[in-house]
Amino acid sequence: MPTEPIADYTDRQTHTKNEGGAPFVRDDSGSSLLANAWYSTRDLAACLRVNTSTLRRWRTARPPQGPPFVSVSERVIMYSAVDVEEWLRRHRTVPCRVA
Repeated sequence: MPTEPIADYTDRQTHTKNEGGAPFVRDDSGSSLLANAWYSTRDLAACLRVNTSTLRRWRTARPPQGPPFVSVSERVIMYSAVDVEEWLRRHRTVPCRVA
């Protein structure tokens, strides 16, 4: 199973779609989403070692959980590698050492 992003996009167009009434959060960072690598649901599930149904459950939870995603079409969901890395960093727990 591939663990690398499925594609590196260099197109500068941006596309957005709101899936299932999920709250839309505008990203005004100015960075191009398409300049990054992207994961499909299957590829990301393999990387995170979770089932694809876990990602689906996170997306449809109210409020949505898991890493940010883009609904390309009704059946195609993509995850930016940069967003996934940022999400993982925010959820990282570093135990403190007691001296």
